Parts: sequence; structure tokens; C-alpha cells
Amino acid sequence: MSAPPSPTAQGAARLPTQSAAALPRLLAGISEHGAMSLEEHLALHGAPPARRRQARRRDGDGDGAASLIEEIAQAGLLGRGGAAFPTATKMRAVAGARGRAIVVANGAEGEPGSVKDHTLLELLPHLVIDGAVLAAEAVDADEVIIAACEYAGGSVDGVALAIEECALSSTGSRNAPPVRLVIVPGHYVAGQESALVNYLGGGPAKPTFTPPLPFESGLRRRPTLVNNVETLAHVALIARHGAPWFRRLGTPSQPGSALVTLSGPVAHPGVYEIEQGASLSSLIEAGGGLTTRLRGALLGGYAGTWIGPERLAGVALSDEHLAAHGATLGAGVVLLLSEEACPVAETARLARWLAEQSTRQCGPCLHGLDALADALAELAAGAGGSRPTQRIERLASLTARRSACGHPDGAINALLSALEAFPAEFADHARHGPCEGCARAAELPLPHRPVSGETLRRRGLRA
Repeated sequence: MSAPPSPTAQGAARLPTQSAAALPRLLAGISEHGAMSLEEHLALHGAPPARRRQARRRDGDGDGAASLIEEIAQAGLLGRGGAAFPTATKMRAVAGARGRAIVVANGAEGEPGSVKDHTLLELLPHLVIDGAVLAAEAVDADEVIIAACEYAGGSVDGVALAIEECALSSTGSRNAPPVRLVIVPGHYVAGQESALVNYLGGGPAKPTFTPPLPFESGLRRRPTLVNNVETLAHVALIARHGAPWFRRLGTPSQPGSALVTLSGPVAHPGVYEIEQGASLSSLIEAGGGLTTRLRGALLGGYAGTWIGPERLAGVALSDEHLAAHGATLGAGVVLLLSEEACPVAETARLARWLAEQSTRQCGPCLHGLDALADALAELAAGAGGSRPTQRIERLASLTARRSACGHPDGAINALLSALEAFPAEFADHARHGPCEGCARAAELPLPHRPVSGETLRRRGLRA
């Protein structure tokens, strides 16, 4: 079993026309020696502007919170958790709902191919905390929760220490809402918005049927803003530098920079900050170049899209460019598959893992994904009978768009895109069974072991 890339931030990939000074933004000042301290964070970025705005609000001079939401709207910031929903739209909905709001910084990151959120929480926790507190002030929330995945012990340590630093610091705002850390299960769908809210409220980490949506009635039936931790880190920088600064990078429809987890046959896998719209080739170059030829690439994560080698040339990493390939940047995953790997065996293994991630509360997810995993395993072994790919497509059509959450739909998208990206390989396995590549070690990463219960008890945290 191959491991996910190390949560060590690397360099930056940019378009050829972009000046070298523009990046990094989020990853500026990052150290190989552990989390950035509060002192280092403030020296690099300065104090959050919300602390200056509070004095103006007490004097009746303007509405700083509303202006922050408008600034984020002008910046065009989209969510970085995978759905790319406009951040300002979600904030306005929470700010306009009845009742005192809660802000949840979602760092669950159940996506096995991604460690960008873990990296932020482990090495740059104060940037996330700043963004979460700024968002809380903007939507009139009196509580901030940072959710970290049980698999990411470094994230837990980084955030816990940063929260302690903020509590002991004299530079913090007296009116800032309290911030606390909660450890969430490492299940693939535990970071889904409704599943996370359900877990924080004492229930299982399973998606719930909507409406109501969390912004209407979320945790403890209060309006709840759930944002990915990278999204909130961008909020912290937009509040300091403004919308025009944010838009100096990226494309008109997807401005700014983004964190991407690059893994596979490159010299230096890890987390990279790219300009939205940067070329795939520039990202690979930033990662030290390929160590072998490519069989293909999975973009967006395990709910993403496979692209075959003949279509990889000229790929640019923004949703508007990837639309022609039926792909998105999703959770910021660029997973490269080496030429020696077998895409059929990898897809069958992925299908089984995705089926095991079902929360077992919807028939299409529980039975449909299991049947798809069985069909792919049989095809990979050459025992799928006649027309095995048609059988897989039929099972997919019976499963899609029928469950409480998007897990089956994402899984189906990844599996069907593999059939399209590697038709010759699937046809060969259907006729002849396993190939030499099937015996190789798997390349698709799966989760690390979770933090131990004893470790959590020592930290006084809920498992």
C-alpha cells in the first residue's frame, strides 16, 4: 500500500506570465521545523484587520463585518473543499439567518489523495484561526469550531498549540469568539457538510437529508457556516490585502491561488500552491519532474476524473479549462499514475474502498457501490462474463442520483471516467485477465492509521 504524500509544503507553480514574487501566498514563510508561531505569524502578516474594525463599530462608524463579506464577494473566492461554492454567498446566507451563528472550519479531509488541509492546520494554524474568527465576526457568530481528522496527528498538535497561544496572547480581541478543536472520524464522507454538523451535535458522522441546510438550521439548530480550512486561510489574506490583490492571480471565473496535493511518479510529491489556471506541466516541473512516463492522472480526488495520457498535454488546472475533460480541480488533488501501474487493478481497488466507505443508510450507496466493486473485481480478473463494461455502466445508472449525499455519484464519476480513459486496458483484462502490472504495489494512496485513543485522551480531546 502506498502512502499519501508527506504533508510538507513545497514550491509554487505559476503561469509563464506570472512574476515569481506573486507566489507563495498561503504558504509564505512556511518552515520545515514545525508550526509557525503566533509571533512569527503576526510578524509576517500583521494583525487581522477585524481587530481595528471593532473599534469603529463601537463608535458607530461603518459596518466592518458587512464590508468583509462584500470584499470576499468582490474577490470571487470559491470554496476549496471540492464544491467550489461562492464563499460570500454562503456567508451572506448565514449572516441573514435568524439566531446567533456558529462557524465550523472543516479540516476533516477524508480525501486520501489530499493533505493540503492537514498541512495548513499543522504548519500554518494561525492563518486558519484568523480566517475563522474573521468569518465569525462577519456573520455574527459567537463560537468557532476547528474540525481536524483523526488520521492527522500533526494537525491536532499544530492547532491545539495555536489555540493556546491565542488564548495567552495580549494581542487578541476581547470580543473574539472562543475557538475550540474537535477531532472527527477519518471516514471518507465524515467531512461532508451535513455529516460533520451531525457529528459535532453528538450524532454519527453520516450525511443527513436536506433541507434544512446548515446555514438555516445547523449545529444545535443554529445557523452554521461550514467552510474548508483553506477557504478560511484565503479569507484571512483577503481581509488584509483586499479583493484586487487576490484577483492578481488566477482566471476571471476562478481568481486567486489554490493548494494542490501532487503525488505519484514525481521527484518531490507534496503540497504546492498554484495560480488557478496554471498548467499541469508547470506543477510537475515544480515537483522536480517525472521519474517515469505516465499512464494517466486522476484530478480532483476520489470523486474526480481520470484523464488518459494522450489528453494530458496542455491541461490547465482550473475548472473552466478542465470542463472539456469532464473534470474539476475538486479537492485540489493531482494524482499521477505511472506507466508501470495497471489502471484496471487500481480502479478495482478504488471501487472496493469507496464501497466500504458507505455509511450504510441508503440502499443505492450500500448495495449499488458494492455491486460495482464486485463487477470491477471480476473484470480485472477476466471473469466478468460477456460485455462487462456495459454491465458496469448499467449498475452505475441504477445507483446514481438516488442517495442522501453525493458519495455514490462521486464514486461513479471516478469509475466511469476510468473506463473512458483506459479503454484498451479494460478490454484486455476482460479478454485475458490480470496483467503484469496487477502484481505491482498499488499506487493510489489510502488513509494513514488514526491518532490513538490514548493520545486523544492525553490532549483532552473528543475522539
